[in-house]
Amino acid sequence: MGIFGFIIVAIALILFFVKQAQTKSHSSVLLARFTDVQELESTCQAITEDIGGGNWRDYVKLWGKITIDEPLISEMKQEPCVHYRMLVQREYEEKVRSQDSEGKTVEKTVRKSETITQNQRSIPFILEDKTGAITINPEDAKFDTIKILDEFRPEQPAGGMLQFGNFSFLVRNNNYHTRTLGYRYQEFILPIHREVLIVGNVSDETGSLKITKPMDNQPFLISLKTEEELNSDYQKNQNILKYSMISCFVIGFILILVNVIT
Repeated sequence: MGIFGFIIVAIALILFFVKQAQTKSHSSVLLARFTDVQELESTCQAITEDIGGGNWRDYVKLWGKITIDEPLISEMKQEPCVHYRMLVQREYEEKVRSQDSEGKTVEKTVRKSETITQNQRSIPFILEDKTGAITINPEDAKFDTIKILDEFRPEQPAGGMLQFGNFSFLVRNNNYHTRTLGYRYQEFILPIHREVLIVGNVSDETGSLKITKPMDNQPFLISLKTEEELNSDYQKNQNILKYSMISCFVIGFILILVNVIT
């Protein structure tokens, strides 16, 4: 019982550090200045006239619509987007041996899954608001996405080749101790023509205004949520972490105390 108590207290400590990281991230997002493209262009022009171009940076938030002339096409569903993530999981059955309460060895079949391949891509795009347009370089951003595919196929690939849309993958048959049930295909995209919240670093370093990843570990977000919805989600997550952490500390301490007393 004492061991379980220490394990639960350790989980509480992990939750504490996760909560601290979440709080720091939320604080950064709150400090980002909400603005529009016209204001950014005016500020950039004024600073360029004062001290020269290429020197201005600011951590900002913008709300606008994704536009692009030549979008990405997702691998599986062939949907136009500016970012996609796909993965394929093998679902299988495996026989597992364990001991029951009487010390006898029992064998049962357990269903499991493993990711056999995954991929993601993104490309720069234009964010348009009511005042203008600005280029977004989404490299290393945290994306909100929409799930457009979640399909299980109970198949044994012909010749070991999996295929779905433009996706193909050669499966290695080295799973001798398991029975493959099939493959699950999942795909997530950030579609074009959707309104998004951008939280990132604006800079004129390249000669024109762009939003890119901040250099000082501040969050770089491309979210389908409004600023109010994003703040609400942060608050909910922090409350969940807080009460989970407190519960683990209390339960762990009680288990340790009971073990010491007995």
